[in-house]
Amino acid sequence: MIQIQLSNITLVLGAKRIFENLNWEIQRGQRIGLIGANGAGKSSLFKLIESEHTPELGGSITRARLITTGYLPQQPELDPTLTALAAAMAGNPRVGEVHAELEKVEASLGEPEVYGNEKKLQRALEQQHQLIEEYHALGGDSYPERVKSILLGLGLAQSELDKPLSVLSGGQKKLVGLARLLLVNPDVLLLDEPDNHLDLPGKMYLEKLIREYDGTVVIISHDRYLLDAAVSHIAELEDGKLTVFTGNYTDFMIDKEERLARQEELYQIQQRSLARMEVAIKRYRLWAEFNDKFATRIHAMEARMARVDKIDKPILDRRRMELRLNGWRGSNKVLELENISKSFGERKVFAKVNEIIWHGERVGLIGANGAGKSVMLRMILGEATPDTGEIKIGPSISIGHYAQEHETLDFNQTVLNAVRYAGEMSESRATAFLLRYLFTYKQVSQKIGELSGGERSRLQLALVVLSGANFLLLDEPTNNLDIASSEVLEQALEDFEGTVLVISHDRYFLDRTVQRLWVLEEGEMKEYLGGYSDYLETKNRKL
Repeated sequence: MIQIQLSNITLVLGAKRIFENLNWEIQRGQRIGLIGANGAGKSSLFKLIESEHTPELGGSITRARLITTGYLPQQPELDPTLTALAAAMAGNPRVGEVHAELEKVEASLGEPEVYGNEKKLQRALEQQHQLIEEYHALGGDSYPERVKSILLGLGLAQSELDKPLSVLSGGQKKLVGLARLLLVNPDVLLLDEPDNHLDLPGKMYLEKLIREYDGTVVIISHDRYLLDAAVSHIAELEDGKLTVFTGNYTDFMIDKEERLARQEELYQIQQRSLARMEVAIKRYRLWAEFNDKFATRIHAMEARMARVDKIDKPILDRRRMELRLNGWRGSNKVLELENISKSFGERKVFAKVNEIIWHGERVGLIGANGAGKSVMLRMILGEATPDTGEIKIGPSISIGHYAQEHETLDFNQTVLNAVRYAGEMSESRATAFLLRYLFTYKQVSQKIGELSGGERSRLQLALVVLSGANFLLLDEPTNNLDIASSEVLEQALEDFEGTVLVISHDRYFLDRTVQRLWVLEEGEMKEYLGGYSDYLETKNRKL
């Protein structure tokens, strides 16, 4: 059953044509991963479905009768005065309405004019029965516990449930927005990067929710592991066109490579055929001067060429961010953690951690939100002090830091000046450097605060390159990057002549990048060889 149908959709925002004559059918029960480069128009597509944007004349969006949608934008708008729990519980206002109606009906049963009138009493009892059934279907008295369970499962801490939204991070507010949608249970969920800022348990919880959701899910995500684990279809938005494929992300990429190779082969065959016809037409024109019969052949061949369904030349090598990390050898022992312990009040974050990172290693640091990953990073950077133990940095080690929330950037500074001062370069050289990181001439003069999350991420990576560091501390570097940019980063880290310690919840990235994992759990640091999949296999064997 087709639930939502987009026909001949063209969208123009400002002077930019986002897509043209786009067609898409969203069918009941599909789990669709909507992918594409940053700026391709994925969020705009959701806003079209939600009527926040209007297509150009000639396009139409049709919904099946009584179909409901639930939309989670990248930045949900919530009442900042409400607590996380109260905001989530308000996601389904019908629960409160039914409860109030039920109390009103039950109170009326004690009124003489009701219990003394058989017809009124019967109507009140029937209404009470219907309301009780609806109340139980919505969760009833267990509704608050269900709300808590969803929030905790997504990764919100128990201590954060009663905090006002005004003090929570953007990622935490997004969790509340997602919980609200799940409680309403719409026919079609439209989720715009819901996995950003989720820790590993939260991502696994989200995957389970998507797989088991009693409805349809369309999710914008750059998390390749999630796209492999949870979706049944991939919809790729590229060059204003939408291509839908049945299968997960890995299947899609294999199929796409085969399709591009076949398209390139057919394109070359067609081009050779058209070239031969054009040569023949030129020859016939010369001969037609002496024999009119060749004029007929010219017309026939031109008509034949006009009927040919032209094959587009496939773009096999798309422009990507040019990221080259210039490290150097430095000390053999890069980092040593010697008997490190850290507590906040009575809460022990970790105790007696003893670890060494050697030159050239790529180490991943993982754990649930609040486990102490960022605390560890701040201590290595010298921004926090361990309660016991010592942190030793090699004598010829220079640290480059990528901050998850981009707090190392000055949001009032222009993009150009940030690069000029960091690289001690002229305006023209800084501009040329930024163009390699996919910035436009217009964006170069913008303030950093005006950039999108993906643009800030690319800028921060550019500044890490300019630092010339040989030991990189990366805190969630792929969070706002599209898939193509994540792949560029993976390749750059592979080629890097230096050492890397990375905090990440991107399991695909960890599999491609790190050689061993430090795992913070229950106040201890445990080490596992290999990437995330190796860690998961080891954990499962122990169960």
